[in-house]
Amino acid sequence: MISPELQSRVQVWRQKANAGTLSIDEMREAIAALRGGRLAAANTAKTPRAKGPAKSADDLLTELEGL
Repeated sequence: MISPELQSRVQVWRQKANAGTLSIDEMREAIAALRGGRLAAANTAKTPRAKGPAKSADDLLTELEGL
């Protein structure tokens, strides 16, 4: 999820890029900000979830029959 502040900055960077006025420093800032979000998402995806072992289909059907 992108913060409202970052969304606003991305919009400004896009406008400047389309107008041809985006500076090298702004490009670096944009790349660093966007990469940071991707790295955070990748790290979150790698974090193990607190799940129990997967149940077999037979176990699930047995639980449904018990309802």
